[in-house]
Formats: sequence, structure tokens, C-alpha cells
Amino acid sequence: MSIRNGVQLITYADRLGDGNIESLTNLLDGPLKGLFKGVHILPFYYPYDGEDAGFDPIDHTTLDERLGDWNNIKKLGESVDIMADLIVNHMSGQSEAFTDVLKKGRESEYWPLFLTKEDVFSGNDQAEIDEQIAKVFRPRPTPFFSDYEVGTETDSTETVPFWTTFTSNQIDIDVESELGKEYLSSILQSFTESNVDLIRLDAAGYAIKRAGSNCFMLEETFEFIEALSKRARTMGMQCLVEIHSHYQTQIDIAARCDSVYDFALPPLVLHTLFTKDASALAHWLSISPRNCFTVLDTHDGIGIVDVGASGDKPGLISADAINALVEQIHVNSNGESKKATGAAANNVDLYQINCTYYDALGKDDFAYLVARAIQFFSPGIPQVYYGGLLAAHNDMELLANTNVGRDINRPYLTTAMVEDAIQKPVVKGLMQLITLRNENKAFGGAFDVTYTDNTLVLSWSNDGDAASLTVDFAAMDATINTVSNGEESTLSIGALLA
Repeated sequence: MSIRNGVQLITYADRLGDGNIESLTNLLDGPLKGLFKGVHILPFYYPYDGEDAGFDPIDHTTLDERLGDWNNIKKLGESVDIMADLIVNHMSGQSEAFTDVLKKGRESEYWPLFLTKEDVFSGNDQAEIDEQIAKVFRPRPTPFFSDYEVGTETDSTETVPFWTTFTSNQIDIDVESELGKEYLSSILQSFTESNVDLIRLDAAGYAIKRAGSNCFMLEETFEFIEALSKRARTMGMQCLVEIHSHYQTQIDIAARCDSVYDFALPPLVLHTLFTKDASALAHWLSISPRNCFTVLDTHDGIGIVDVGASGDKPGLISADAINALVEQIHVNSNGESKKATGAAANNVDLYQINCTYYDALGKDDFAYLVARAIQFFSPGIPQVYYGGLLAAHNDMELLANTNVGRDINRPYLTTAMVEDAIQKPVVKGLMQLITLRNENKAFGGAFDVTYTDNTLVLSWSNDGDAASLTVDFAAMDATINTVSNGEESTLSIGALLA
């Protein structure tokens, strides 16, 4: 299938509009009509409001009835491309399958579905096992394993350490077992029956574990992703791999899958605007994967690891530049990002800064539109997070209520709030940029990037149509020039705010 080359929206079904998929559809058919070619609906499975905001599904094949049903997804998919999350690595500790394991232990028919410590690390040499465990890459500060008492309704109760890569309620699946394969296939079947076009493979990099390795993006992981993507393609869907890692890993992954995220772009754009130096950004755009989806903000924090060094492999910017970037975000947000990041809140990813992108730029409307213009002119299909679409501020009240760091950038925005927000000049300007990106055929052609004399030029050309973004960092001026159907036009980014 062919994915439409236009701007997509990222949103929760319950946090944009009035709390369900029908309301979201009405927004896209009403105030936001024609603005997006696709929508990534963040986890809408039962329960969508679990411990990890839907990323710990009890039943991945059941749409939470509070949001609607699969028919609502199918209807929305008639007008836009639909992206849904396939949570590859784990399922909820409250799932029917794991509950059965707790009751019946090794006698449960679901026992092979879940990964235990002994499945990967075997033998009696504890020193060797400890050495192997020390090599495992950790995305979060929580323990590798969580002890559960199983067989509670049998005569052989025992305590078993299960793999829990993310939280103790997210039990890792053995994706190489027959039950694991059947489980993933059942989800693919639900998707293809409901007009889902794109599958975001969440946490796929952690799915395969091997003793003696770092258990992250192994050769076997590549093979697993390739096989899963191939299966999805036979069912009319494509896969997007979600991996936060060194930039070279992203390039390697892109060569072996349908598409990847350009997670290096968000921090590089901030670094560029903070320092008025686009050399690192220009270098990245000259080598970045072309089969990618671009973002500036998502439901997670602003990733930092994607531009940093990894062992003896240098990053796209130096450690000092990364530290300066993080500190500038804290300054621009008046310290609000500090209250949501690291030990200050229940922040599960230590390599991300929690802050809205708009606040990270100090609520500077011009800088924000320049950032979005750079995103839209970079290679890949652009996605805009719902909070970013409406230039939302840090939600300090929600953060205080939940003490979940990411909630600073996960506001609840009703239909009435959306209607008010789209009247703001910065949002009107962003909507114009989205329309330009959607309508100009040049973006389906060849890309070029140059950076000389403090001036960055991103340009596209396609069979007579052309589009270029020129950003002069010395003068802090940005202009878009286009040729469409033989007609030339010039648009100043500053004029969008007039």
C-alpha cells in the first residue's frame, strides 16, 4: 500500500476533543478539516488509562469501550491513514494470560508466552550470570526483573523473576515462542480488519534477549522486525520502527525496514536555534534516512540519546553541546521542565527532557514556526503532536496531580479549547505551513541541503515543481520559495504572524 506523503497528527483519543474517537473524528471533519493526511492514535486498547497511558494493555485486540469500538477506527480510516501501536515487547500484568500464570504457574497454557529470567540466563554460575546481566542495556532505572508468586492455586507455589524491561506491570513476551507469534498475529488481524494502514512497532528493539549481549537491537532483533514487517505487508500494512538509539543505529535499521523515526531531528533543531549554528543539522540531513517519519514532539519527552555518543562512536553534537541544550530548555521553560525531568518526577526515561516543544523554545512564536518549517522541509513524512499543533504550554497542574513527568506534555484539550487555540496567530501560521507541505508536489521529489555563510537551505524539486526553505541565522530571517503548476511564490515565516 502507499502511504500519503503529507502531514500526520499524533494524538490520544481521550485527550483531544471530548473524550472518544467519534469526537476526534468530528474535529478532523470540522475545525481541523483537510489538515492531516493521517492520524497516529496513541493506544486505545483496554485500558487506555493504565499504568503507562495505554502502553500496558490488558487486551491488545479490544478497543476500550469508553473510547468507542473498532467501527469508529474503521470509519476514521476511510478519510485518513491510520497508525496504531503494536506493543511488541510486553503486556499488562493484569491480562487474562498472565493472571492465569499467577494462578496455575508452570501448568498454565500461557506459561510459554512470558519471558522469565531463567529463559535467558541459565546455569549455576551466579558470577557469570551477574556479569551477563551487567551487559544488558537499560532504558529505565527500574529493575530488569520483577518477582511474582505463581501457582497460587496449585500445590507448587514459587516465586519467579519475570522480565520487565519497562515497569513491573509490563511483563515481557517471549516473541519467539509459538504463543508469542500467535499473539502478535491476532493483533495484526484486528488491525487489518479496521482500516489500520501503519503499525508503530513500540519497544521492538528490546524484544529479543540473548545471554552475553546487551539484549538491544541484536542481529536477531533485526530479523524479527523484518519478519514482522513482511507479515504486515502481506496484510496491506506497513511498519514504523520506534527506537531511541545512536544515529548510526537508526541508519542501519532504516536499511532493513519500511520506515524509522528521525528522533535526532528534535534536539538538533533546538540546538540549531539556540546556537544559531546549523552545521550539525545540515550534516545530519545529508545522511539521515529518507524512509522516515519526522517529529519535533510526541507523547514522550524530547529525546537526547539520539544525538549523543555511544561508547567510542561520536554523537552528532558533543556532550558539552548536549548539556548546554538541556540547560537552555530549563531556562526557556522557567524551570518547569526541571520539575518534570529525572528524579524530580516519576520520569521513567532518564535520556529525555519533559517539556512542550513550544515552551522549550521559550514561547517564541517565530522560532517555533521556523522549527516546524525545518521539520516539514526535512526528508520524511512529518507528524505533529496534538499539543504542538495548538502551541500548548506545559501543563503544570496535570503534572502536580499525577507526578508523572511526561504529563507536562499530555494535556486534556476539549473541542472548545481547540476552537479557541486555532485562533492564535502561531497556530494559524502552523496550519498554513501544514497546508503548504501537503499541497506542493515538490516534496515527492529530490531533496538537497546546503549550509554556507550562516544560511541553511533545504530544497525539493519534482518534475517542474519546487520548494525551498532558506534560514539566515545571522539575521534570523526565514523564507519559503515555491513553484507549483508553473506559478512562483514567496512566503516569509515572519509574515505568518502578522
